[in-house]
Amino acid sequence: MSHCLRTFVALIGLLLAWPAAAWELQWFGQSAVKITSPGGKVILVDPFISGNPKTPDELKDLTKLGPVDLILVTHGHGDHVGDTAEIAKASGAKVAMNADMGHTFGLLELVPYKQLIRFNKSGPIQPVDGITVTMVRAEHSSEVVHTDAATGKKSVHPGGEPAGYIIELKNGFKIYHAGDTGVFADMKFIGEYYKPDLELLPIGGHFTMDPAHAAYAVRNLLHSRKVIPIHYATFPPLKGTPEAFKAALGDAPTEVLVMEPGEIRKF
Repeated sequence: MSHCLRTFVALIGLLLAWPAAAWELQWFGQSAVKITSPGGKVILVDPFISGNPKTPDELKDLTKLGPVDLILVTHGHGDHVGDTAEIAKASGAKVAMNADMGHTFGLLELVPYKQLIRFNKSGPIQPVDGITVTMVRAEHSSEVVHTDAATGKKSVHPGGEPAGYIIELKNGFKIYHAGDTGVFADMKFIGEYYKPDLELLPIGGHFTMDPAHAAYAVRNLLHSRKVIPIHYATFPPLKGTPEAFKAALGDAPTEVLVMEPGEIRKF
């Protein structure tokens, strides 16, 4: 082997061994997370922050979020829509959601159409540079309850279908945010086809998977590497706990990352 070829092979080896750029995730409680990509892009998923009982008080000031590039909303319930309209107005962020709920948000003037990305399951989109998002199924419900600012009257509007998201960062790392969901057989497809590196799964029960159902999904369908449990202990019906989830997992080779509301973790 020539000297030049040996040098080239050595450089390739160094590049392959070079660690992927770091990114970070902050959990606000319930299903609200902030993802900061290796390139500095900021993504919020289900930003229920200012009214979230689990969000630390010092983080409820939305001006402290800083720049936001993209907001993903999994479905229309208030504890997931949260502060979407306020953050979108303040930041100019793009807001992506199922196509039908997008019309509801646009027609109710919650988010201007020019900021909305209306899309649907399976077709990946690249809403901001270096970020690929794929909408996947969730087993839940969705509606938008709107309060008229002038009269205080509430009305119910179409929320389309609930969803989860596969978020792929520029360095190839894949995050599966399941939204609100029960167990469904297509989780096997999600695990096999997308091969998420990290999953955020609800464990609270009552409205979503409880610890036993989430553990079944992890062991038998998703075969998860790392899981962050979400959507628990926020309201009284959500009785599932990370301890019960870990116990139900048994000897499954899955790393459970338990976070405190407000905590930031680097990957």
